[in-house]
Amino acid sequence: MIQFSRNAQGHKCNTSVFSQAQTRIVRRVHSMVADYAPTALRELPELANRLGVRAVFVKDESSRFGLKAFKGLGGIYAMYRMICEALELDPEAATLDMLRTSPCRERIGEMHFATTTDGNHGKGVSWAAGVFGCHAHVFMPKGSVEVRAQAIRDAGSAEVAITDMAYDDCVAWTSRIAEENGWLLIQDTSWEGYEQVPLWIMQGYTTLFYEAMNQMKTRPTHLFLQAGVGAMAGAIAGAALETCPSAPIIATVEAEQVACFYESFKAGDGLPHKATGSGETIMAGLNCAVPCTLAWDILGGRAIGGFACSDEVTELGMRLLSRENPPIVAGESGAVTAGLMEALADAEYSDVRDNLRLDRDSVILLINTEGDTDPDNYRSIVYHG
Repeated sequence: MIQFSRNAQGHKCNTSVFSQAQTRIVRRVHSMVADYAPTALRELPELANRLGVRAVFVKDESSRFGLKAFKGLGGIYAMYRMICEALELDPEAATLDMLRTSPCRERIGEMHFATTTDGNHGKGVSWAAGVFGCHAHVFMPKGSVEVRAQAIRDAGSAEVAITDMAYDDCVAWTSRIAEENGWLLIQDTSWEGYEQVPLWIMQGYTTLFYEAMNQMKTRPTHLFLQAGVGAMAGAIAGAALETCPSAPIIATVEAEQVACFYESFKAGDGLPHKATGSGETIMAGLNCAVPCTLAWDILGGRAIGGFACSDEVTELGMRLLSRENPPIVAGESGAVTAGLMEALADAEYSDVRDNLRLDRDSVILLINTEGDTDPDNYRSIVYHG
């Protein structure tokens, strides 16, 4: 059901770009958005009791900007920075109202952005394009369901196409077609030569962490973070390492059939590796086989290790969170960390708990990264499972 690989090759890394001071502009931009409000932080005392820890908290991103996912945080901040750069505006001083007036509005209306997504990032980009009044082209990998594609269209102004390519091949293709068409690539993973935009996206994600720090009475000792390409996990880990007086224990959580961080830790050479599994998982948001270079720099350096989880783990988490009062609606990629906590409570995994130094003083922070982004599948799992 779950497998754990310890990171034996940690290294030094610079996390200062995710500090509260360095990301002040991020929260300024988000606060200008009409629909901005901090999302809820929920405590799960019964799960904490079963796991034998002091507290388990879940930052619930299922209501963020009405998108059912946290990704809009990164999409709108990166697009704002790209627009300011193109229009030669000072991002520290520009406002959304300024961008909606002439001549900015006309120039922005001629801009085209392109990205590959397995769902939530594309929805965030489409929504941000709608906010700014520009064009977005979103390409999805093979196996993407039409309901996710339509949700991206409905979120904003994007044109959406489901391709016959695997995720990482689709990313490379989108990069080429964007260059050929003069579009701006707004991709949430980095590679050599393409790091500034992914960094802006990652910095955008830190808002949810700093909200959580304002909501919590204590600092977390443990963070369990979903990792597709690892951008969100890397950003939250970086912010936590900058903020918490004692560095928290950080672990990545992935789908077992596409677990690039788990396999990289298992390889034990300190280098990122491509996932070797089948890529078949219901956790569509985590179906990414190659680590983001920016994320690997942080997670490869400071994570204690990584988990590879079967689909049954996230199904367990979805049902578990749905039974909270009030219910927490968590989709396939959002619930896997809660399912992992429930699984770790079993005596079978006592050695893993010891490895993670989980005890009665532990305070765990989880992130429900998405709500029911595939409503039919959510109903099938939660109500008929």
